[in-house]
Amino acid sequence: MRRRPLPGDLAGADLRARALRVDHAGELAAVRILEGQLAVFGDAPAAAPIREMAAQERRHLETFERLVARDRVRPTVLAPLWHAVGFALGAASALAGPRAAMACTAAIEEAIETHYARQIAALEADPDADREDGENGAERKLSAVLRAFRDDEIAHRDAARAHGADAAPAPLRALIRGGCRAAIRLSERF
Repeated sequence: MRRRPLPGDLAGADLRARALRVDHAGELAAVRILEGQLAVFGDAPAAAPIREMAAQERRHLETFERLVARDRVRPTVLAPLWHAVGFALGAASALAGPRAAMACTAAIEEAIETHYARQIAALEADPDADREDGENGAERKLSAVLRAFRDDEIAHRDAARAHGADAAPAPLRALIRGGCRAAIRLSERF
């Protein structure tokens, strides 16, 4: 039986399509997680940093929606699941309190930082996959887009830590990180 290729095994259009598919799914889930948290926190002080993160994640999602449409990449079939699960995870983490919500954000961003770093390395090694993208009149390689988004995700992780993420139980963060990694693998393939 032939195994499915891993991201490092892909080249050119296949690598690019897989990267766009999974990153689009990830940004959709990120937006929904933050919307779930905001639905619980409302106007409470804990919502302020989440609102800022949500605005950036929406911009990331809009970018991937444009790229997926332009490159005619099929979005993951799991998008409806991530839509629902993302909101539920966000709401549940917020119901557990501000520190748990921030731990959720920190854990996800830790997994995404690693994921984006892997993608950037694979794209930079493959000029066919890392071709330039016209965005706002400027030509940028996909790896440059991912690098900028990775920097935003690192800032979100750091903000979450500054707002008490590290005070939440370590098993909670490990569970969320593991779930995020599983969602990445599934979205890359389906």
